[in-house]
Amino acid sequence: MLLLKNKKVAFLGAGSMAESMIAGIVKSGKICPEHVFVTNKSNGARLQRLENKYGINGVLQAEVPYDEIDLFILAMKPNGASEALEALKDKITPYQVVVSVLAGISTGFMEENLKDRQQVVRVMPNTSSMIKESATAMSPGKNTTKANMDDVKELLSCMGKVFLIEEAQMDIFTGLAGSGPAYFYYLMEHMEQVGTENGMEEKMVREIIAQTILGAAKMIMEKDENPAVLRKNVTSPNGTTASGLNALRKYNGGQAITQAVNHAAKRSREMNRELEGILVSS
Repeated sequence: MLLLKNKKVAFLGAGSMAESMIAGIVKSGKICPEHVFVTNKSNGARLQRLENKYGINGVLQAEVPYDEIDLFILAMKPNGASEALEALKDKITPYQVVVSVLAGISTGFMEENLKDRQQVVRVMPNTSSMIKESATAMSPGKNTTKANMDDVKELLSCMGKVFLIEEAQMDIFTGLAGSGPAYFYYLMEHMEQVGTENGMEEKMVREIIAQTILGAAKMIMEKDENPAVLRKNVTSPNGTTASGLNALRKYNGGQAITQAVNHAAKRSREMNRELEGILVSS
């Protein structure tokens, strides 16, 4: 709590990810809403809505108090990163920290486009940050101090659990956690369809599925047990669970999950190359 008490944060970009993070930060109570700023290129109505909803400061770019900000969060579209970094370059000092939530933008790219010794951190939250349940990865740049890393970690912890990883692991993390909520939503869609087709009320079956997933997740977190062990523990020979698992194997359910993670990670790597190639040449 004390780490962030007097810190000021500015979001450069006001889209859905920025709002998810702002919601988590404000709900945590670790930073005064008055110390949070958000800006974008031209959508004043969007800034006003965020200001009214969360009690933060929605400001035009020229009104951001750049010299007062401790942590700048890059949250615009990735193709706007180069322009944003160029605009920041002469407005900030190496003692301030630039944090990117942009897919495909590396710490090296940020460092190359800012002043020497600029402190940067690459992070990957997911949209569950809005309810303070994000799984968020962070990787520091080469100049970032431990004290500033602690500040960034404390900020991200407002939105859920934080994992310090090597930047080379960021693509697979994206496949697992950045894109992960969508896999579960997809699974829930199909389970919900089966329930409603068998006469259950839609809202009730949705709550049943959500509670089931929540319970399974809590078992993993609280029992600290291998998921394969937990699966075996609840699978009686020739029982209902065994029958369902056999169907998953028959229709390659496990392989589908593996491919989803691998394809998302592959796309993350491709986006990195594509975006940085475009931004460098522009």
